[in-house]
Amino acid sequence: MAFTTLPNIFSFFTFAATFSILFNSCYGFYPKLLNASLAASGSDWSPAGATWYGSPTGAGSDGGACGYGGSVEQAPFSAMISAGGPSIYKSGKGCGACYEVKCTTNSACSGNPVTVVITDECPGCVSESVHFDLSGTSFGAMAQSGQAEQLRNAGVLQIQYRKVDCKYPGKTIAFHVDSGSNENYFATLVEYEDGDGDLASVELKQALDSDSWQTMQQSWGAVWKLDAGSRLRAPFSIRLTSLDSRKTIVAAGVIPDGWQPGQTYRSVVNF
Repeated sequence: MAFTTLPNIFSFFTFAATFSILFNSCYGFYPKLLNASLAASGSDWSPAGATWYGSPTGAGSDGGACGYGGSVEQAPFSAMISAGGPSIYKSGKGCGACYEVKCTTNSACSGNPVTVVITDECPGCVSESVHFDLSGTSFGAMAQSGQAEQLRNAGVLQIQYRKVDCKYPGKTIAFHVDSGSNENYFATLVEYEDGDGDLASVELKQALDSDSWQTMQQSWGAVWKLDAGSRLRAPFSIRLTSLDSRKTIVAAGVIPDGWQPGQTYRSVVNF
């Protein structure tokens, strides 16, 4: 009796031990994978408030406090823009930055992210630490298909956001010379920067000065200026440093000799 039972008992314990090892190994592995996946997919999203302004299907305003003018309605902006509260407008240093925004708190929300560019300021948007006053177009873009109007009717939403790299395929950095510029004073709007989108500093080098870079001051929004106090010698090269990554790029000779106020000059470079 004992001789016939012993192998069975031994087999049972062997099976139980093997199953326990396999089960515990699996039990310890998959939750870790799940947690890592959740951390990777959700940790970079933060809460914010959102409203919208302007026409329901428009670009918010006709240019906004960054100075982009009518280009906000045209590609590549295509009205997918936002005014930023103080924490993201950053006194104009936040102009050009790109963010993904999404909503899930309203039945009309799709939950899918859309990308917007900061082109304007919302100085009164201080009820939350971060606030997006979106164009009607970009606010509606967060909705499920056919429910943009229903979502806009909500007026105010709690959303999620994250900063992302700007991408303007086929576009190079452009410099629109301010209409008030003259031979002693030069100001330019900088637009279509890939990557960070926003700038930490802008510098100018004159044609006859091969070594010295002169620091430009932020005039307002995305417009930078140099008040030289003496005649500036074109062509100008312009050096840009991005705000977050601190990457630097040079648009060599981008402003030609004989430049004119009000004209736009396109470089051959981008971040």
